[in-house]
Amino acid sequence: MIELFKHIVELDFDWLFANYGTAIYILLFMIIFIETGVVAMPFLPGDSLLFTAGLFCKSGHLDIFLLLPLLFSAAVIGDNSNYWIGRKIGLTVFTYKVRGRQLVKKDYLEKTELFFIKNGTKAIILARFIPLVRTFAPFAAGVGKMNYKTFFTYDVVGGFIWVFSLTVAGYLLGEINWIRENIDLVCLGIILLSVLPLITKLVSNQFRKK
Repeated sequence: MIELFKHIVELDFDWLFANYGTAIYILLFMIIFIETGVVAMPFLPGDSLLFTAGLFCKSGHLDIFLLLPLLFSAAVIGDNSNYWIGRKIGLTVFTYKVRGRQLVKKDYLEKTELFFIKNGTKAIILARFIPLVRTFAPFAAGVGKMNYKTFFTYDVVGGFIWVFSLTVAGYLLGEINWIRENIDLVCLGIILLSVLPLITKLVSNQFRKK
């Protein structure tokens, strides 16, 4: 299990194909579902995984017409599960500990709530493209008892844009040799672009404090 997790984080698709074959579709579904649906798992490689999956669709290893609706479903089901976890369990999740450490850090929720205040309901869509916030946004919406119909509408739109834009981008750019040969650098660039808004916000907050 540890070895599988290691190869997932490293986006080692060659290893995943060799060991799981066509079951990789189920594996990719579970990764996207867990990243968006389990509040304690915000560190899985969502953005870069979607882009890399698109590349492998272009190479013929995966079927993009099967993958797109599958991952879209995983993103929406995951977010909705997270919403109801927040709605039913609420802030008690922060009392759970593993080996004396908090399972979920309250700081993440506070940052997400500020993100909601600044961006309103459209935060559900924007959050899809920001690691950590992506995982905590539906949870925060549930804790705050956001109207479910409103949440679901924005979540479906956000999930569609997130999954289709990154996966199709990987598929279209898969024809470029440099991208295929430097996938590690490309994924690193996607991660950096994803966390840039958070870094900018943290830096600006530090300057304000000073």
